Amino acid sequence: MGSKNRNKGFIVWIDLRDRYGITQLVFDEKRTPKNVFEAAQGLGREFVIQVKGKVIERESKNPNMATGAIEVLVNELNVLNPSITPPFTIEDDTDGGEELRMQYRYLDLRRNPVKDNLLFRHKVNMEVRNYLSQSGFIDIETPYLIKSTPEGARDFVVPSRMNEGKFYALPQSPQTFKQLLMIGGLDKYFQIVKCFRDEDLRADRQPEFTQIDCEMTFVEQEDILIQFEGLTRHLLKEIKGVEVDDFPRISYDQAMKIYGTDKPDIRFGMCFKELNALAQGKGFGVFDNQELVVGITVPRSAEMSRKEIDALIDWMKRPQIGSKGLVYVKCNKDGSFKSSVDKFFSSKDLESWAKHCEAQAGDLILILSGEKKTTRIQLSALRIELATRLGLRNPFEFAPLWITDFPLLEWDDESKRYQAMHHPFTAPKPEHIEFLKSDPGSVKANAYDLVMNGNEIGGGSIRIHDQKLQAQLFDLLGFTTEEAKAQFGFLMNAFQYGAPPHGGIAFGLDRLVAILGGEETIRDFIAFPKNNSGRDVMIDTPSSLSQNQLDELYLKSTSKK
Repeated sequence: MGSKNRNKGFIVWIDLRDRYGITQLVFDEKRTPKNVFEAAQGLGREFVIQVKGKVIERESKNPNMATGAIEVLVNELNVLNPSITPPFTIEDDTDGGEELRMQYRYLDLRRNPVKDNLLFRHKVNMEVRNYLSQSGFIDIETPYLIKSTPEGARDFVVPSRMNEGKFYALPQSPQTFKQLLMIGGLDKYFQIVKCFRDEDLRADRQPEFTQIDCEMTFVEQEDILIQFEGLTRHLLKEIKGVEVDDFPRISYDQAMKIYGTDKPDIRFGMCFKELNALAQGKGFGVFDNQELVVGITVPRSAEMSRKEIDALIDWMKRPQIGSKGLVYVKCNKDGSFKSSVDKFFSSKDLESWAKHCEAQAGDLILILSGEKKTTRIQLSALRIELATRLGLRNPFEFAPLWITDFPLLEWDDESKRYQAMHHPFTAPKPEHIEFLKSDPGSVKANAYDLVMNGNEIGGGSIRIHDQKLQAQLFDLLGFTTEEAKAQFGFLMNAFQYGAPPHGGIAFGLDRLVAILGGEETIRDFIAFPKNNSGRDVMIDTPSSLSQNQLDELYLKSTSKK
């Protein structure tokens, strides 16, 4: 495809682009056949052409191009297909906005940044397949038309034409099928598989996404962690040339206490330090009446101006964060302290805070107070924002860690019942099973997440393989015996036929590829993504069905006449 034309009258240069790069073509009035030279005059951008010619040395070489030392002197030209003027320039730095480029995604794919991202995804995909295959895993496909279950996010449903009033659902995960494969004796399964969730879309979420889905039999948590540390190390080494030895492990409770999130970015410090014992009881109501007083130390930021701090407070007060305010302490380089609460606390008080927060001269301490859960979430958002502003989130540095010991259940105030924190097939830790009746909220799950650079890239668990324990979990989650049988009877029945212990993990391929590519936007690594409203603006979907189609599916039209 011709991407650039330069015509000087007696000589024409064309940049010919294909998947592999750009080659300069030259049409010379003296050296090119007349009919070919005349045809070259009419070539436009994005024309599809076929040429024959002689490779010659280029007079003005371009060291920035792989083919910059040569050009092709053309003697035959065939226009395979002309092109109308594209709606945006097809160059690395295009003038097309995101919505326009998504509408013409097939043209956007011609640009190097998009093309290179898809080639990068292919490379990651193949490394995953090869590594797992060599580790004894079998690639097995599971169905896309399955049974709908009300747990978790909403299903996409598919009406059945041959079964009036009946519906399939698209899988949110192949979870039950991979467990059935383990019962079937296929001891190491994997699949790179599309999954679907009809949930309200947040930034950078897609209604369809891709998982690296894995399951193994006769394993404990440690076996799975070691196996998939190996995969992660392999990808970092082969794809990025980075050696990572350390995969720290911290519990869910530790992560929430130290970072305020179960997917912490550990490329930098700024760990939470709780200040209740040092800051309460001094007559400052903002601290005294709250469940938690907690701070972080921002390195080398004591010289931040009052205007900058006020802007940060305004950032925290936005509805997305919802903080009511922010207390600061400047640890000045001369050893003195300046804070927004000087009239309530002495210099000695502030010094004790600085010592507890491990703050050095020149650092800034930022403190929030309030209800534990909310305050930690707010401070976590502030921690990430400051690290981004300070350039501490290097996209070419990779810091993986495991989060373990998640709660098995979480209480839902709306439905007034427990919900599974992961899914209802997650096994409790063996030593906690006895508390399922007496104190279910305290039970920890045999579950684990792999986190990298502040993003969850994988999560899994040891599964329940005992029918009685699974029935007990369904009961705790509010299922009647009839509901459990109707929705999961096939799995419960399978457990009666010698189900082995098993467990697994699923990686989010879209997110993993983006992080390895030094980005956090998964849409850039998907060939045909949906927008933030879940629409494909290129093919204009979701869209209406004809009345004939609706009638065949026994559905009523809801469109307004």
